[in-house]
Amino acid sequence: MLRVSILILFLSFYYPSIGQQHPLSFFTKNELVEIKSGIKKYPLLSSSFAEIKSQVDRYVGKEVDVPFPKDPAGGYTHDKHKSNYMLMFNSGILYNITGDARYALLVKNMLLKYAALNPGLKNHPQATSAFPGHIFWQALNDANWLVYAGMAYDMVYENLSTNDRAIIEKGAFKPEVDFFTKDLKDWFDLLHNHSVWACAGVGIVGLASNNKDYVDMALYGVNKDGKRGFIAQMDSLFSPDGYYTEGPYYLRYAILPYMLFANALNNVKPELKVFDHRDRILQKALFTCLQQTNLNGAFFPLNDALKEKDYTTNELVTAIGIANKAYGVDNALLTVARKQNRVILNKGGVLTAMAIATSKNIPDYFPYKSIESTDGVKGERGGVSVMRLGAGQDLTSLVFKYASQGLSHGHFDRLNINLFDKGNEVLSDYGSVRFIGIEQKFGGRYLPENNLYAAQTIAHNTLVVDERSHFGANPAFGEKSNPEKLFSDYGNPSLKVMMAKEAGAYPNVDMQRSVYLIALPTGEKMVADFFNVHSGEMHQYDFPFQYSGQMISASFPYQSFINGQQPLGKANGYQFIWKEGAATIKENLAQLTFLNNRTYYTISTWIKDSAEVFFGRTGANDPNFNLRHEPSYILRKRGDNELFLNVIEIHGKIDPVNEFSLDAYPNLKKINVLQHDDNYSVAECGIGDKILLIAQCNKNFNKNVVHHFKNATYDITWSGPYVVMYDGKKI
Repeated sequence: MLRVSILILFLSFYYPSIGQQHPLSFFTKNELVEIKSGIKKYPLLSSSFAEIKSQVDRYVGKEVDVPFPKDPAGGYTHDKHKSNYMLMFNSGILYNITGDARYALLVKNMLLKYAALNPGLKNHPQATSAFPGHIFWQALNDANWLVYAGMAYDMVYENLSTNDRAIIEKGAFKPEVDFFTKDLKDWFDLLHNHSVWACAGVGIVGLASNNKDYVDMALYGVNKDGKRGFIAQMDSLFSPDGYYTEGPYYLRYAILPYMLFANALNNVKPELKVFDHRDRILQKALFTCLQQTNLNGAFFPLNDALKEKDYTTNELVTAIGIANKAYGVDNALLTVARKQNRVILNKGGVLTAMAIATSKNIPDYFPYKSIESTDGVKGERGGVSVMRLGAGQDLTSLVFKYASQGLSHGHFDRLNINLFDKGNEVLSDYGSVRFIGIEQKFGGRYLPENNLYAAQTIAHNTLVVDERSHFGANPAFGEKSNPEKLFSDYGNPSLKVMMAKEAGAYPNVDMQRSVYLIALPTGEKMVADFFNVHSGEMHQYDFPFQYSGQMISASFPYQSFINGQQPLGKANGYQFIWKEGAATIKENLAQLTFLNNRTYYTISTWIKDSAEVFFGRTGANDPNFNLRHEPSYILRKRGDNELFLNVIEIHGKIDPVNEFSLDAYPNLKKINVLQHDDNYSVAECGIGDKILLIAQCNKNFNKNVVHHFKNATYDITWSGPYVVMYDGKKI
């Protein structure tokens, strides 16, 4: 709080004086010299400039429609206003680089049209949100408009007459700022990605128009007390290592206004050291975001995520350019920038394009590594771990989510895992049910199935009790608690281990999960997954695997429902899953093999007495075909205290061109649980003619404590919470 108070006092004395030279938000006059020179020298900067110029030149000298808002996302007026703010922004850039006054005139004429339109707007006719917009169906999109329109205004400010400035500031901007800070005050002051955009928009307009009141509200909230606003957003929405509580997909979206407003503040008053705030939290956030992507750059689809989004999006192009300007050019970021194949047109873009043109050691792949991202302002609310083995195209990533609820976009997926291998999603997460920008699908908004299915626990790879989702699918309840990390170890190049527990998802039910990502000396990789559940009452436990691929075989007989299918259940997401097949298993080992791209994967499950198995597929009770039809494999047990022990084996390959299949059968032949109680779980896995032995502590996680296990076959001693042995030797 002292830091915020000092910053408020500092800004009150050092706010830029009237007459500050424009432009000052996206770039400065000094930067323009470097940009103009760089366009002639660096191919990526030149092509990025040419692309923008080609887009804008189609509108130069023409009237641009600024229609009365009426359509939802994907409709004409929505898309037109969205393209308009980018057109104004890009035209402002071209005016400054070329000096061609026609670009400034284009911006001026459009802003004057908005100055005539905005004062008369009420809530959008297609608004369904609690926070409706005026220009768009939701206020968030209005905030997008304000960010880009504000930068465009700044870039043509010195070309405008005093009268034009007054008309634009009063007509185009003031109605939006008043709407945000008065009518939607609670929304503006939320700690949420929407409000990051709103603060950035109001702040950039404030800088562009020399309006201290706007800037102070943007930085410190409507009441200007520092409890809300942009600084509080940096303090409250990130963990100390840069994890964003709503997940990587939403950090991708929020990083843009964070970076743009910070860049503008840094241009105006570098003494504020915004980019150094909270030990360079924005830099940490960018790298955490990139570490939480797949080999193809797609963000891990945690919470309400769209799988189509990857790090080539405009948000990351902008963030990387600004980061390279603020923190110095980073080779890892150059890897991503080269794949983005475009740069922003400010100093950050110049530095990025220059480095790509002159560097000889830019890696082919982003330097992915195992990371442990904490959640919560102090890192006290669980987290998300990414365990990795391999490199380059052979990278395997196991994502273990033991984070807090994730605000309004969070899913009910405590202790969930996802598996990625060779760039393919193997154990999948549905993400969100949304066709963004497609008007026919509920105006591009989230569809009802998003909450009814995608957010529900059964849509994930974690335990479901009595066919009910975690916390009764109530996000307010979910926000009140978080999982707890018990131990982790990422130091072994052949083995990554993580254990966490969740005690609040269900009344009187404790869940504890440990996952091991293992590279055997033979080169084979596998995941060992121990899921302990404890309760003093009898329950139905469902353990789903949402997998991506084509089923190849099962080790047990099953019944296929080919002449008629029923939904798996009636509520909590079960109603959307067709029951395609079922089996009752009494053998010790159950195995399912499926093919993903060109690699085989086998889920091997230890069965203590008996279990039911269901083969499912999304699409039931979906008359409008809103859901993707994806397979699932669901294990069901009934009891009070249960252990679900599964091994996911990565094996073999298929070459459809040359028509051969190699190692299509799993190497794992048996799983035996040698001990399982409150203190220890010990299991042996027969892999070919070798034994993989895993022993873990379920209570004592002190790394210095010595443990001992002995039976007729084994006599082992180890220190710390676990040991993994293969063929009698520690891995």
